[in-house]
Formats: sequence, C-alpha cells, structure tokens
Amino acid sequence: MHTVDYSAVREQVYMVFPNDLNANDTVFGGLIMAQMDRFAAVCADRHAGGVCVTASVDAVHFVAPAMRGDVLIFNASVNRAWHSSMEVGVKVDARSYDGEQRRHILSAYLTFVALDAKGRPRPVPELTPVSADEQRRHAEAQLRRESRLQHAERLKGLRACS
Repeated sequence: MHTVDYSAVREQVYMVFPNDLNANDTVFGGLIMAQMDRFAAVCADRHAGGVCVTASVDAVHFVAPAMRGDVLIFNASVNRAWHSSMEVGVKVDARSYDGEQRRHILSAYLTFVALDAKGRPRPVPELTPVSADEQRRHAEAQLRRESRLQHAERLKGLRACS
C-alpha cells in the first residue's frame, strides 16, 4: 500500500522555446500532451514498481494557452489504483518568463496498466489517500472509471447490432 506522495512528480519544468510554438504563437498542444504522458508514466511506474503503459486518456482540458518564454510546470500523481490499473491526474501551470505570473493551463486524467515480464496486466499496490484533497480525487477517479466502463459497454452493444 502506497500514499500519493510515494510516486508523485512535483514541479517538473519545461522551458518554452520558439520551436515549441504553433501558428498562433502559443505552445503546441501536442508537445504539452507528450510531456504530460511522460510524467504520468513516471508516477504509474513508481507506484506499480515496474513498467506501465498508457491505456487511455480520459480527459485533457486546455484551460489557457502557454506563451513564448513561459516555463511549463508539471505536477502528476496517482489518484486511485484498482487491480492492475491506475488513474494519474496531471496539472500543468505556466509561469511567465519574469516569474511574476503563474497560471493553470491544463488538467488531464490518464489510465495506466501495469505489465509483467510477459506483457500481461499484473496487480498494483493499493493507494491510501491521506489529505482531504487526495480523498476527493480518489472518489472522483472511481466515478470517472465507472463512466468509462459504462461508455465501453454502450459502444460494445452498438457494435454488436451492426
């Protein structure tokens, strides 16, 4: 059994350069998503004590753009662990070049599955949420999981009819 802090990634930074920008002179969203997936994978691997793979990205919410010269700040942690899967929440902030302004730019939820040496799902340790915020995220993760499973069943039913 692990706590959230055991595997969390805190305050990891990425400095934005001109080649990171899109035609609107804001950071290319795919770059942020790639970094997000990497940091989330670190959390999942730490929690599981081995290799994990991204199974799904439940939601990516771009709240605000990141600009030329910003520093991106990534925070990621396991919200909940089930049998072989985990939900990892990621929050990205952008800090202005002068360091005076920090703003939330992205939130996302990713599901990872732990794999054994043969590439099959394997059990992961339970997660013990400690703070009120961790307990809230733990409960919300279960709601998102139930919604994902219901959605998958509805799609399966529709595909069986065609």
